[in-house]
Amino acid sequence: MDDIFKELQKLGFSLYECKAYVTLLKHSPITGYEISKRSGVPRSMIYEVLGKLLDKAAVHTVPSEPVTYAPVAAKELIGRLRSHFEQSFDFLEQQLSALEGEQEVHVIRRISSDEHVAAEMAEMVEQAESELWISIWEPQVPFIQSAVNKRVEDGVSVFSILFGSKQLQMGVTFHHDYMSPEVAEERMHGRLTIVARDNKEVLIANFSGNTPAWAVKTQDPALVLVAVEYIRHDIMFAEVAKAFGAEKVEAYWRERPDLIQVVTGKRLPNGDNC
Repeated sequence: MDDIFKELQKLGFSLYECKAYVTLLKHSPITGYEISKRSGVPRSMIYEVLGKLLDKAAVHTVPSEPVTYAPVAAKELIGRLRSHFEQSFDFLEQQLSALEGEQEVHVIRRISSDEHVAAEMAEMVEQAESELWISIWEPQVPFIQSAVNKRVEDGVSVFSILFGSKQLQMGVTFHHDYMSPEVAEERMHGRLTIVARDNKEVLIANFSGNTPAWAVKTQDPALVLVAVEYIRHDIMFAEVAKAFGAEKVEAYWRERPDLIQVVTGKRLPNGDNC
């Protein structure tokens, strides 16, 4: 019953109003005194509570002596509330959007927790109109796989580079297998994940097994450009490595102290090698 009260309170009912209405659903028509007795609403407040329920059109009076009360059917009440809220949302969406105006500064939103970051990734995919660029690790693929499949069906161009199983596919798919995933994860202190849409917006996230995920989301054109170019270059290098052999590529950079620092993020003492 507490869960029902909580949900009704979200719709603007007080706790006493919830108790009185639910009591009437179970027992009606009954007097104000009986409602108070059965619901636990103080007798000194029951008629004020009933007055508010009448104003909300949640109950009605039954002509009798003394006056009794009956509830509006639950399905009718919920339908009316849903309609009113949808009208309010439509009105506010239109009016508030008109007040926003053009932003001079591109806001960078910060997002925390695996759940919230995953939801923002899925929303980004769903909003794509023509093009998606994705860099993602296998554990994060389920967050957006179905949404990506839907966008591909709708004709959106999707280019992705995946850290993980070659069985995974997300649009035009490339696999980041020219370097051990552990090397990249250690350098980035997690699994860097990027979703960019329509050259308009980007989400840059990092997932780590030790701490909650974090992300930034923005329409700043400079950050969108950098993120998309990062993915383009990663895809191209993955294809070059595949053509010449990942082993040769790794052997090459491991012979160069400067490239070791570029790839691993670790600076080696002079003269040292991997």
